[in-house]
Amino acid sequence: MTFVLQTFGGDRLIREPAPRRSTHSRGPVALLRSAGTALGLGLAVSACSVIGTSEPPTAASSVPSSVPRVVGAQTPAQREHARILASYGGAYQDPALDELLAGVAKKLAAQSARPDIGYRVTVLNTPSINAFALPSGDLYITRGVVALANDTSEVAAVLAHEMAHVAARHAFERADRERQAQLVSRVVSGVLNDPEASALALAKSKLALARFSRVQELEADQLGIRTLAKTGYDPYAAGRFLGSMARAANLRARMGANGETPDFLSTHPSTPERVQLAVQGARHIAPPNPEARDKDAFLAAINGIVYGDDPRQGLVRGRRFVHPVLGFTLTAPEGFVLENTSEALVGVGPGGYAMRLDAEKVSKLGTPQEALEKGVVEGTEVSDIEPAQIGGMPAALGVARGRDWTFRVAAIQLDDDIYRLVFAARELTPETDARFREAIQSFRRLTSEEVISTRPQRLSVITVKPGESIESIAARMPFSDRAVERLLVLNGMEPGAQLTAGQKMKTVVE
Repeated sequence: MTFVLQTFGGDRLIREPAPRRSTHSRGPVALLRSAGTALGLGLAVSACSVIGTSEPPTAASSVPSSVPRVVGAQTPAQREHARILASYGGAYQDPALDELLAGVAKKLAAQSARPDIGYRVTVLNTPSINAFALPSGDLYITRGVVALANDTSEVAAVLAHEMAHVAARHAFERADRERQAQLVSRVVSGVLNDPEASALALAKSKLALARFSRVQELEADQLGIRTLAKTGYDPYAAGRFLGSMARAANLRARMGANGETPDFLSTHPSTPERVQLAVQGARHIAPPNPEARDKDAFLAAINGIVYGDDPRQGLVRGRRFVHPVLGFTLTAPEGFVLENTSEALVGVGPGGYAMRLDAEKVSKLGTPQEALEKGVVEGTEVSDIEPAQIGGMPAALGVARGRDWTFRVAAIQLDDDIYRLVFAARELTPETDARFREAIQSFRRLTSEEVISTRPQRLSVITVKPGESIESIAARMPFSDRAVERLLVLNGMEPGAQLTAGQKMKTVVE
């Protein structure tokens, strides 16, 4: 949750005016997702969202280079760069890491299909695992990608994949397909005047577009693998990193942080398929070459970088959320798994419960009671509104009821901002409501000592000592659950892996 309050107007739970829609056909997480407008990029984007992240949407058109430019005005690429930074927590800057990535990009570009493009790499300050590119040659990878990679060749595989998208003009091809799909939908709707036929045509167009996107991803994989080999990096790195992605996705699912999008509608191939094809592609080029991985240089460059959430965007610590910049903390009910997204803090709990926290200016929503009266969840109205004091701050609580879901809602005023907290349950029993109310009451200001003492987690590269094991090293990490699994995923290891004295590993410290 970046919690840039000025941008929350586009990320609200409810839109005005908003059509009344049934709240019984969607799951609790979907119901609590932002209903605000999507980030509208003016350039086509080749996006490779890999694990539960929001991609910058592709645009339906691009600006040809022949268009006259106004002196001093931003180019479309510059505008999109600024928007991407705003959506992903800004750029993460680390001299050693920046130098390594710039060197990798320069080597790859020289051997790529388009060496004439001036590629630039930006690390986005978010723990999500994502990478994408603009047609201008701007390449973006997240801190999450950097943390998951285990050597230079693996991060080079990600960059080579994105360069392949740019060289193959995949973003423009996808934009053309999207325009065709929209045209087909309009024609069917206008000619047949049949809602069912129109919906069927739209569904077929979406499936065709998804298949087309999967083909693009596989093509970029193979082009990237060839570029890796020509540059001297290990061509098997793509398969290794895809395997790490799969393990990270499985761990997220076991921890409850999974999405609701069906796999068959995904714009990317299933990871097992991609791993198999990536390994096959590498075998056709060269045998494995551990010397080409450049592991030591990579680990030296990432040693000490921020891991997980950045304090400036808020930190998830188990069930607790702490935002030292905005000065508040909140503890979710027992069993909830929290995820700090660019739109809001969201969480899921046992039994299908869900929660969301976002914010808006007092000048826009008014008092806490007025904020609830304006509505919080689409398709519902808030009733049983009661004034309250939470942590010494003015607040209001209420209940919103859908057909199958009931929402305990609260609005809390902290200085010039209204924080809206929503819990969803199929049945709001007295026991469940008591748990939700307890979580709402946990919202409070941070003390000055708490603000000062809040620190991010960081990657720490260690050398394994004689007698150390996966379990003993994992026990030192600041995680209350699944520490062994986290350590294995972080280092690209399978369960049962054995350590060797002198081996270097990534760990997490506070």
